[in-house]
Amino acid sequence: MGNVRTIGVLTSGGDAPGMNAAIRAVVRTGLYHGFKVMGIRKGYEGLIHGDVQEMTARSVGDIIHRGGTILQTARSPQFNTEEGLKKAIGMSKVFSIDAIVTIGGDGSFRGARDLSKMGMNIVGIPGTIDNDIGCTEHTIGYDTAMNTVQDAIDKIRDTAYSHERCSVLEVMGRHAGYIAVNVSISGGAEAVVLPEKTLDVDADVIKPIIEGRNRGKRHYLVIVAEGVEGKAIEIAKEITEKTGIEARATILGHIQRGGSPTVHDRVMASVMGARAIEILKEDRGNRVVAVKDNKVVDLDICEALEMKKTISEDLIGLSKILSL
Repeated sequence: MGNVRTIGVLTSGGDAPGMNAAIRAVVRTGLYHGFKVMGIRKGYEGLIHGDVQEMTARSVGDIIHRGGTILQTARSPQFNTEEGLKKAIGMSKVFSIDAIVTIGGDGSFRGARDLSKMGMNIVGIPGTIDNDIGCTEHTIGYDTAMNTVQDAIDKIRDTAYSHERCSVLEVMGRHAGYIAVNVSISGGAEAVVLPEKTLDVDADVIKPIIEGRNRGKRHYLVIVAEGVEGKAIEIAKEITEKTGIEARATILGHIQRGGSPTVHDRVMASVMGARAIEILKEDRGNRVVAVKDNKVVDLDICEALEMKKTISEDLIGLSKILSL
């Protein structure tokens, strides 16, 4: 096992369904391979303040089906300073932590990279419902969030049909429209509004709704990613003013973060958690676990943070075609 004897595990940034499955896999795989595993509560803030406890196989019993994270998460402005990083390293030494597995998003990985530059052995696991991490095709929580949105769309469509309304649904995705474009297809939306695309309300929203009405449609759905200027409420008002169709905005908000993870998220989180331990067992570190071509791989953390990905133009085009 090289120089690593004790592994810390933490969750950072926004919570995501499946994080508990990843924690469970890290703890149980770590114990199986003879490591001591320490749970760090409240992310990097907890590391700075020593909110650390040893974990056993029983510590992670009956959690794989639960949303959120049993280790909790918190913002840590202090961690973004050199002094905060030094405190985190110092507290790691207090608890004899040789390596840390970080489960979180892009910001969490940047914090992990900063720790690695100060000598801490790090492995990152991508966990964010937005799926906006460039180095991986899928992130923990993304599939569950999309299914939660789809369930809401199915319910909203029922009432929209009953009242001949247009429903404008705002979904998460401040800088990335992955959730929005996928649920626009699965939910049969008339239009999707993405942060990656410049919005022309008349061309992108009003026109397809009017064309649909002229073909005999009596209910409509518009999906809006939260990062778009002129969000759901404003877009709904403009639809009503320009078409005469009653438009109602619904903001799903943090309901998308919660709930029991899907099978896909549970399995992927488990495989990624186990892979993180295998990396440390091989005496490697400063890596990020990722999905490439539907295979779990690992990448250098600095290289991973430089990677970018863009939303599929084919999916955007398909959404427009299928809304006809």
